[in-house]
Amino acid sequence: MMIQVYIHPPYERWNSISNRNLQNISHIKNLVTPIINDVKKYGDVALKNYTKKYDHVDIKHIQVTEEDFNKADMKISDHLKKSIETAYQNIKCFHQKQMHKENPIEVSKGVFCWRKIIPIEKIGFYIPGGSAPLFSTVLMLGIPGKLSGCKNIILCSPPNKNGEIHPAILYTAKYVGITQIYKVGGAQAIAAMAYGTKSIPSVYKIFGPGNSYVTISKQIVSQKGIVSIDIPAGPSEVVIMADDSANPEFVASDLLSQSEHDPESYILLVTPNNQFWIKKLKKELRKQFLNFDKKKDIIEESLKKSKIIVLSSLDECLNLVNQVAPEHLIINCKNSFYWSEKVINAGSVFLGNYSPVSAGDYASGTNHVLPTYGYAKSYSGLSMDSFVKKITFQKISKKGLKHLSKCINILSSEEGLFAHKKSINIRLKN
Repeated sequence: MMIQVYIHPPYERWNSISNRNLQNISHIKNLVTPIINDVKKYGDVALKNYTKKYDHVDIKHIQVTEEDFNKADMKISDHLKKSIETAYQNIKCFHQKQMHKENPIEVSKGVFCWRKIIPIEKIGFYIPGGSAPLFSTVLMLGIPGKLSGCKNIILCSPPNKNGEIHPAILYTAKYVGITQIYKVGGAQAIAAMAYGTKSIPSVYKIFGPGNSYVTISKQIVSQKGIVSIDIPAGPSEVVIMADDSANPEFVASDLLSQSEHDPESYILLVTPNNQFWIKKLKKELRKQFLNFDKKKDIIEESLKKSKIIVLSSLDECLNLVNQVAPEHLIINCKNSFYWSEKVINAGSVFLGNYSPVSAGDYASGTNHVLPTYGYAKSYSGLSMDSFVKKITFQKISKKGLKHLSKCINILSSEEGLFAHKKSINIRLKN
């Protein structure tokens, strides 16, 4: 099990060493575009055909019934229910503090401006099923969606061979208060939420992770201006910045936990540590890896592409981190708060020996839907803001308009927009 190590590479090579493996998406586009067009044209018939083709099941009823919810409830253990409740409380606590009402501002005498926060009326969630049913993502999307006041929330998730959605997804959705759920996955689910079918209503914004087919489908429907989407998403990412205070056992566990997501996971360790520390880390990595029963192939494939970059100082490490703009950043160093203040590009940051990414993935309270592929340079992770839009209002008195008129007259004349100027002066001529 090899992990590539680069010792003091020159600055000019940082980019090529830390680059992500970008997928060739043209063949995926060619596959999903006909699916999207079919769903747009044939609706439920297309959904059932593609569910049979890709999920190998005939579904009579696309929508989840009350009976399905009851069955799911019986299949979920009490300790899982309790854990879902704990995570729910923490995520709710963190997110509800993000909502702030804005008061009108008197910008100048008689000129009042304000913004009103309006929830998006119709939103759709995509939740992957299969080998890793992401019921934790139901919490991450459902809690801020509900808190924001979105009235119509639907959820799509692929069915298994028995035509059922994973019970943990159904239980969590109902716990959060989402009951309009549909047994549809893949590109066909994204198309259904974008265009609407007889069974599935169209929405204004689509949220949620998925494989490359789902991701590309989301991009296609958003580029067509049909719906908006949450954030561009790719394989999971972690960058760990560690000094000699970092426990190699913990660092190894963080590398492994990220690598089990996907063979394409992006994993990078940057450190000024010596060869002896790195030797200890690699030994620990091997030891922990051998204790895994499941997902060994995925982990091994992922670690082969992972990298350790040794630089001369933590300042250099941080420069590289800000260039990479990772989805998750662990700062496992002395004075982690000091270094965290210098972070300008990252989705979510974890400080110290006892803040693993897994905590944020499930239950610490922050949202785990985060920008990947370096989009953290310009995108934030999911928050309450993702579920609302903000409309500006203004109320201007005659005196207020008079006070502004000279400024507007000069500006509009300079731009050659004389009807703008007239719309001011016609109100003030009396």
